[in-house]
Amino acid sequence: MSSRRLKREVLALLAEPDLEAILARLRQYPAKDVVNVLFSAICHTDELVRWHGISAMGEMVARLADQDMEEGRIIMRRLLWSLNDESGGIGWGAPEAMAEIMVHHQGLADEYVHMLISYMHEDGEEIWQDGNFLEHELLQRGLLWGIARLAGSRPDLLAGRGVGDEILPYLGSSDAGVRGMAALAAGRLGLAAARRPLQELLADRAEVRLYEEGRIRTLTVAGLARDALAAIGP
Repeated sequence: MSSRRLKREVLALLAEPDLEAILARLRQYPAKDVVNVLFSAICHTDELVRWHGISAMGEMVARLADQDMEEGRIIMRRLLWSLNDESGGIGWGAPEAMAEIMVHHQGLADEYVHMLISYMHEDGEEIWQDGNFLEHELLQRGLLWGIARLAGSRPDLLAGRGVGDEILPYLGSSDAGVRGMAALAAGRLGLAAARRPLQELLADRAEVRLYEEGRIRTLTVAGLARDALAAIGP
């Protein structure tokens, strides 16, 4: 099959509503070929295509890494490079895709989680404090979604890495999406230090789009803060 035809077929699949059916169909293609198309999908202008592309990236890269770990590393390095100023791009979808890959593959998670975390802070003394802070708010949303995704699926990866302290400033962001994703992450991390800033968000009616389990929902920052406080407990 030509690469052009494959791209058309994969992008059309990603626009469908049923994620499990999409993934089942994608498994019929060579993983490496699908992943090449998914780089276009994760920065697609269609919201559902983009998020389904991120979900598919997680499974397909894990499948690729199971066949050849170095191939998985190449994809991770390509995502990292897309966030580098020298790449000439912006890296839309890269933080989310990296997190989703880590959810699906322990080996890649162990090797690259410190890089994902590094996008939250400035230089520090530890290996995971590499000073790669993302300034663009849309990238921050994706990064915080990724942290929340890992916190819900592989919390051991984040333990002892100072993630909690880095979440707090995002709760005061001027961007509603950043505040909402920070609240989601704080709740999943059980971040007791976030109680007060979360309480201050309980009147925040700004709307946020949240993707989970193949579905996109419209929620409010207040609702996410309330859920986070319930998860953290008294």
